[in-house]
Amino acid sequence: MRRRPRRIEFFQGTTSSHGQVRIFDTTLRDGEQTPRTSFSYDDKREIAAQLDEMGTHVIEAGFPVNSDDEFEAVRDIAAASSSTVCGLARVVDDDIEAALDSGVDMVHVFASTSDVQLEDSMHATRTEAKQRAVQSVRRVVEAGATCMFSPMDATRTDEAFLFEMVEAAADAGTDWINVPDTCGVATPERFGELVADIVEHSGDARVDVHTHDDFGLATPNALAGVRGGADQVQVSVNGIGERAGNAAYEEVVMGLESLYDVDTGIDTTGIADISRTVEQRSAVPVPGNKPVVGDNAFAHESGIHAAGVIENSETFEPGVMTPEMVGAEREFVLGKHTGTHSVRKRLEEVGFDPTDEEVHTVTQKVKESGVSAGHVTATDLEQFARDAGIARREEVRV
Repeated sequence: MRRRPRRIEFFQGTTSSHGQVRIFDTTLRDGEQTPRTSFSYDDKREIAAQLDEMGTHVIEAGFPVNSDDEFEAVRDIAAASSSTVCGLARVVDDDIEAALDSGVDMVHVFASTSDVQLEDSMHATRTEAKQRAVQSVRRVVEAGATCMFSPMDATRTDEAFLFEMVEAAADAGTDWINVPDTCGVATPERFGELVADIVEHSGDARVDVHTHDDFGLATPNALAGVRGGADQVQVSVNGIGERAGNAAYEEVVMGLESLYDVDTGIDTTGIADISRTVEQRSAVPVPGNKPVVGDNAFAHESGIHAAGVIENSETFEPGVMTPEMVGAEREFVLGKHTGTHSVRKRLEEVGFDPTDEEVHTVTQKVKESGVSAGHVTATDLEQFARDAGIARREEVRV
């Protein structure tokens, strides 16, 4: 008799979006600004190709004015991608011309707006910053490229001046207003409110959000931004980026798809693969407990949990997100917490046909080894099985 599907009870999220939420990936730009990380030309092309294949809406390929190599990589990604390709530029003529010359579809121009950055980083007055922002937006629009404007450090900017900058950029013709939590100080409640306010001041421009993880709130803030009315979210694979990093591609996409029931248009089955690629190319290791893509995300050792998952994976996994959805595999780990269900399953997977007594014997050996060695390998398990005299299936048949 077939088991009837069980409804998973949880609090469904809600957003202000009534359509598709777009994904803007900045792995190749902000992600590369991770301390001690540098992508080669080939690295950038490989990562961009995977992002493109997954259906990522925008790929921010880099900062074209930065170097000849950077310009070449951005240019070639723009020529090869079906996704919209974006280049970053300060509100400086040389930056903007380099981005336009690289052939990108979108130019992302930014200017500091917080007083601390205006004074000690941009070295400009509010009036000067506004004038340069408007001129830069107009240049991009006149050139026929899509324009995104970012009031950098928006969450530490005087709100009246922030809204003034947003309105000025919108009046100048920008297509997108990005709301950056540059130093990661926003809280989800406040950020959602700020985004909603900016939507009211952005005219015909659409709103995008960019959040940092200094307090571990990048993903919650990104989702709050969508709730506030943002149509697009900036993310990086594995959450890499300046300081503690950015909102993670995999967390935001799966949060939107599985918890908020929002269509992103992303082929989520490529998430595990691109996570591994970025981990290798960036040399930033993915922690085992990293949501969605960590080694432990779909791994089970505890006997109670493993037994439940073997019976029905929804017992101790989200259900609305499965390993298959992100291109990963479920794993039953052997160690001090392992129970008989996991041991039997693993023995049968490698061809043994144990009795209940033999399963208990091997389980005890696994637990003892887990205490002394910390983990038990597949080789260890097979040796325990041979020591216990467990027959293989073909031997039982003969």
